[in-house]
Amino acid sequence: MEDRLRLVPVGVMDGDDVLWCDDLYRFYRSGDEETLALRGVSLRVARGEVVAVVGPSGSGKSTLLACLAGLDEPDGGAVTLGGERISHRPEAERARIRRRRLGVLLQSGNLLTHLTVRANIHLVQAGEGGRQGERLRAEELLEWVGLRERAGALPRELSGGELARAGLAVALSNDPDVLLADEPTGELDGRTEQVVLDLIRARARDGRGVLLVTHSPAVTAIADRVIVLADGRIAA
Repeated sequence: MEDRLRLVPVGVMDGDDVLWCDDLYRFYRSGDEETLALRGVSLRVARGEVVAVVGPSGSGKSTLLACLAGLDEPDGGAVTLGGERISHRPEAERARIRRRRLGVLLQSGNLLTHLTVRANIHLVQAGEGGRQGERLRAEELLEWVGLRERAGALPRELSGGELARAGLAVALSNDPDVLLADEPTGELDGRTEQVVLDLIRARARDGRGVLLVTHSPAVTAIADRVIVLADGRIAA
C-alpha cells in the first residue's frame, strides 16, 4: 500500500484532474461541543484513475464523500468537479452539477424500491445529465453489468450481488465524469465482489475518475492510489 500512498499538493487543478478538493474543513456542533470531522483535506483524482480512501471508523471518510458529492457543504475549502466548483453554491446548482457530472454509489439507497431496475435507470436518465449522446441505453447498461434478464425485477427480488450491480448501473446511467462509491462491495462474497470491482475498473479505463471509500483489501488492491484518513486528516 505504501508505494501507492501519495499526498496531493494544494495548487491549481491539473488538466487531467476531474475531481479536486482543496483544504476541506468540516465541523459539527452539539451544544458547547465541537467535532472536527475534516481538518484540511486536499486531494485530486485524475481521469482514468481509481483512488481508494481508507481509515478507521470516525476518521472522516463518509463526511469527505458527502462533501465531494455536494451532499454536504464544507465549512472551509472548495470542491471542483469536472471543471465546475460544486461547493458553496445553492443546492439547486449542486444538484444540477451532480446530475451532469457525478455518479454516487451508496451502500443502500441507490434504487427506489417501488420501481424496477430498468425504471430506476430511466428515472435518472430522464433528468438533465451526463453526455446525452454518449451514455448507454438502459438495456446496454444492464447487459454490461450482467442484469439484462433482470431488468423488470424490483429491488426486493434481487440478490445481494444483483443489487450491487444494479446500484452501479444506476450510478453510471448518465455516464458521469466521476464515480464516488461508499463501500461498493459491502457484504458481497469474494467472487461477486471481484465482478463489481472489474466493472468499476473498466469505467476508469474508459477515462472516468473513481474514488472509493472502503475497508476492503480487495477494493484497495484495484486502486492506483490509496489515501489514508486519520482523525479527519490525510495521514503522512
